[in-house]
Amino acid sequence: MSDSGHPPLRAERLLMLVTGCVSAAFLPYWLNWLGHVHPRLETRVVVTRSAARFVSRRAIAAIIGREAPLDAWAEDPEPGAPHVDYAGWPDTVLVYPASYNFLSRFAGGLGDTPALLALQCTSAPIGIAPALPPGATGSHAYQRNLAALAARPNVVVADPVPTVSFHTRDRDASAAAPLPFLLERVEKLRETCEREAR
Repeated sequence: MSDSGHPPLRAERLLMLVTGCVSAAFLPYWLNWLGHVHPRLETRVVVTRSAARFVSRRAIAAIIGREAPLDAWAEDPEPGAPHVDYAGWPDTVLVYPASYNFLSRFAGGLGDTPALLALQCTSAPIGIAPALPPGATGSHAYQRNLAALAARPNVVVADPVPTVSFHTRDRDASAAAPLPFLLERVEKLRETCEREAR
């Protein structure tokens, strides 16, 4: 932690992908916090179709001061290529929160949306904060996906934290790690990558 009590962040251009979890509803709070703690950080947010059920793209746009596009290919031809922009523009990428479905698709190498394809191609450090339903953390598929992501040199996964399930009302679900913790993990990854590149 820095002298201010906040995690240090060397990023200048942050791309965030928000996926379809109920905890996506808390993203405006974290974006507001991020803007206060790191006011010089330029942030872009891309929203998956399933995430748009839980968080308003208009609210996100109001907080970050720019459009929050949907993670979908345009039906009509448009100039440029969003996946190339998403891959090349950021120096840091966060998936917050990351759904079980997203994690599986990313670990499997899929690239069927602009942001997902960009994450497969970018060299920027990627921090992922899974938010999972009851029983998911112990599943064979989840453990296999974690192992696949651990093999990627520019990816770090912040372990989810136990929480109460909105469905069962028991403490058997897993929430995304707090954003400051994910930022701290990403900065450690950046240091490791830079050290190994020397």
